[in-house]
Amino acid sequence: MLRQSVIALPFAMLLVGCEAESGPLPSSKVLSPEKVASIAATIQTKHPSLSSELRDKVLSTVVQSIDNMVFVEGGQFDMGDFRWACEYDEKDVCKWPCGQEPEQLCNISRNGDDDFVHPVKLSSYYFSKFQVSLGDFDLFFIANGKPLFDAEKRQREDLKFRYQPDLPAPTQSWQQAQNYCGWLGSLSGYAVDLPTEAQWEYAARSRGQHVLFPTDSGSLDYGKNFPLDDEGDNFSINKFAPNPLGIYGLAGNSTDWVSDWYDQDYYKNSSLENPKGPSSGTQKIRRGSTVLEASLSSAAIVRRWAVEPSSDRYSGGTSFRCAIQRNTPL
Repeated sequence: MLRQSVIALPFAMLLVGCEAESGPLPSSKVLSPEKVASIAATIQTKHPSLSSELRDKVLSTVVQSIDNMVFVEGGQFDMGDFRWACEYDEKDVCKWPCGQEPEQLCNISRNGDDDFVHPVKLSSYYFSKFQVSLGDFDLFFIANGKPLFDAEKRQREDLKFRYQPDLPAPTQSWQQAQNYCGWLGSLSGYAVDLPTEAQWEYAARSRGQHVLFPTDSGSLDYGKNFPLDDEGDNFSINKFAPNPLGIYGLAGNSTDWVSDWYDQDYYKNSSLENPKGPSSGTQKIRRGSTVLEASLSSAAIVRRWAVEPSSDRYSGGTSFRCAIQRNTPL
């Protein structure tokens, strides 16, 4: 008992020290009080010039981000455009293969770069249930001494709806998304990164199942699990019901950056276990679909967006979410 008390003493001192420096430490669903205190100490070390109020906000964001991670049990699945019935009711989607032979099915995506269906075996990992919010993205800028983007536009009454804190974070580049996830990792001590393309599709398909839409039911219930056709603006990251794994916003709001470089023939050369994409390239990949796309033509579950890694403006159609590269539960 004496040994346990001696070992616990540094953690207790850390808890007292952090609480004295700021307010009470936030509670966590998955992290121990000692781990939260350790994160608080790391934030204080890495951001010594921040006010205690801002450090508290950063701490709450890091803890909440870890709490919002869904543990996705690994497994093997067939990645790519597995094809669907040529005619179907999107409000009551049939169960694949819809009573048809494979040769009778039609492509889900219009693109040819996802046609090569190939086996992929993934280790378990964590995948964020939400896209990063604009509010958290702004805090990342502030904590790192960077000005908020679109500062003048944010002051306009007619544009304020575009900058609400619960919207998906708009990005200007893939690197910004990568930097944000890396920042969470440096403060939390976990291997936080953008998910790979394979991890994104496996999670969107509820561990690789043959589903047409990444919704709670696999079908579209407009206004309840998918935006109405006339909706043209981004909405809250948790507005609609999640998929069966508990993951929100996989289609119909903003796309997600993934870590992979793009190669149109990569599926033909992909490794079986934990593929990470080509080692280099000129374009990065986004997955999902935006609020401006017609739901039936977006093919959000399998389509690959090949885009330049940076742009000249911040786009509400280009967001991201983070993952933790860890194959055991926290």
